[in-house]
Amino acid sequence: MNAPEIVDRVAIVVPVLNEERYIAGCLTMLLRQAEAIDADVLVMDGGSIDATRQIVAGLQEQHPRLFWHDNPGRLQSAAVNLAAKIAAPDVTVLVRADAHAGYGPNFVATCAAALRQHDATAVVVPMRTVGVGGMQRAIAAVQNSRLGNGGSAHRVGGKSGFVDHGHHAAFDRAFFQRIGGYDEMFSHNEDAELDERARRAGGRIWMCADATIDYFPRSRLPPLARQYFRHGAGRAGTLLKHRLRPRPRQMAAPVILAGCVGGVALAPLSPWFVTAPVSYAFGCFVWGGVAAARARDPWLVAIAPAAMTVHLSWGAGFVSTVLGALRARLGRPVAGAVRAG
Repeated sequence: MNAPEIVDRVAIVVPVLNEERYIAGCLTMLLRQAEAIDADVLVMDGGSIDATRQIVAGLQEQHPRLFWHDNPGRLQSAAVNLAAKIAAPDVTVLVRADAHAGYGPNFVATCAAALRQHDATAVVVPMRTVGVGGMQRAIAAVQNSRLGNGGSAHRVGGKSGFVDHGHHAAFDRAFFQRIGGYDEMFSHNEDAELDERARRAGGRIWMCADATIDYFPRSRLPPLARQYFRHGAGRAGTLLKHRLRPRPRQMAAPVILAGCVGGVALAPLSPWFVTAPVSYAFGCFVWGGVAAARARDPWLVAIAPAAMTVHLSWGAGFVSTVLGALRARLGRPVAGAVRAG
């Protein structure tokens, strides 16, 4: 498929922090597209201490439109906000490209063109999770399934059209800056929080099904747990900030957490209380066993611990943020409070 014609000047923003494993492949894909449409690529570094800077420096020798900028705010939200300020004055479209992902040959042009074709203020895209190593394959399988994503539109594919939220890909720079960009108090879920403000300000978000990306997930359970704890906290922060009601699928993880913790805590009173956590764990292992048998991949049995890590960590982040907000409202100090996200 040929790249669509675009009339806007584009800057591709790549937030990074210790991305030596993925940055070369990511930039190689993006630089080909940038050169075809005369776009700049801004690598926004949050303080990498691995070989990320050296890898980018090597690529800069061959690509004059590749720029490195320090991101004192460290977070992805701060990286995109800073890029929106320092990009060349004639740039009208920002394309956000995370380093942990793979992009099709016309990703940038497709997103930029869709923004104008549909008179949108932002373009979001479907995300397909891809695992390479053993545990990473199991984690990817969880994130691609309703067991792990709860049916999120940008996680289950879908058709192009206007949506409330999705994986961020492109922005109208002027609109993005007019509504204040990302809220840098959010380390996670900053995208959904921005989408809520954008809709209230008259923004229109277009889901472009022609620009699916491949996301490379965590490959171990401890980093996955930390990531999903922050996702849950960020979602709770968004709901609290805008006084939104959670959707049923957003309450699944807190309910699972409550059932597991309550069942274990009450087990001394009666062994029947452990029915809930045991049934939940059994269901996850059945799901993983069936998936492993169908795919003939023994590693997919690990879907069970991966799914439980996702659910319980997300639920813990959500509940801790809600309880922290309640304690703050009552005027009590919040022990161990974390910022939203």
